[in-house]
Amino acid sequence: METLSVGQFSLVANLMSFTIATMGASALFFFLSRDSVAPQYRSALTLTGLVVAIAAYHYFRIAESWHDAYALEGGAYVASGAGFNDAYRYADWLLTVPLLVIELVLVLGLAKEETRSLSTRLATAAAVMVLLGYPGEVAESTGTRIVFWVLAMIPFLYILRVLFTEFSSAIDRQKENVRGLVANARTVLLVTWSFYPLAYLGPELGLSGSSAETFVQVGYTIADVTAKAGFGMLIYAIARAKSEAA
Repeated sequence: METLSVGQFSLVANLMSFTIATMGASALFFFLSRDSVAPQYRSALTLTGLVVAIAAYHYFRIAESWHDAYALEGGAYVASGAGFNDAYRYADWLLTVPLLVIELVLVLGLAKEETRSLSTRLATAAAVMVLLGYPGEVAESTGTRIVFWVLAMIPFLYILRVLFTEFSSAIDRQKENVRGLVANARTVLLVTWSFYPLAYLGPELGLSGSSAETFVQVGYTIADVTAKAGFGMLIYAIARAKSEAA
C-alpha cells in the first residue's frame, strides 16, 4: 500500500462518509415513498431502496477498512499492516449492480414475459461483469489486470447493446410525459458505469502510487453515489410521473 498525504487520505475518508449518509438517507426516502406511487411501480421503488441500503452498509465497512489500513506517522498516512479490503466494494456491486438494471426494467411496466427476459439477461450479464472484474482488481500484474478488464468488458458491451436496441423499443412505447425521464435514466446508468472501467485502469493510464490509489477510490465513490442514489431519484420520478398519468 502506498503512503498517502493527509489531504489524500482525508479526501477519500470524507467522500466515504458523505456516501454513507447519502445512501442511508436515500434508502429511507425510497422506502417511505412507496405509497406515493401506483401499486405496479412499488416493486421498482422497493428495489431502489434496497440498492442504496445495501450500499450504505458496505460503505460503512469500506470506510472502516480504510481507516484501519492507514496510520498517521510523521505528517503522512502509512500502511498500518491491516490492509484495505477491496472485497467489500465488489460484494456491494455483485448485489446492487444487477438490481439497478432490474429496477429500471420494472418501472417501465412492460408485459410480464418481456420484463422477465430483460431482467434475467441484464442482471446475469451485470453479475458476470462484476465477478470478472474482481480478480483483476486485486492482481499485482498489469497483464492480469488487462486480461480481466477485457473479459469484464464483454458482458458490459452486451448490456450496452441490449439497452440501445431492445430497450430503445421499450422507451418508444412509453407515454410522452415519461419518455425523456426513462431515456435520461438509461444515460445516467451508462455514463456512470463507464467510469468504473476507467477508474479500474487508473494505474495503467499513467497514474501511480498515492495518486493512483486516491483516483481509484474517489472515482469509484463518486460513480456509486451517482449510479445508485442519483439513478434512484430518476426511478422515483418515473414512477411518480407514470402514477399521476394513470
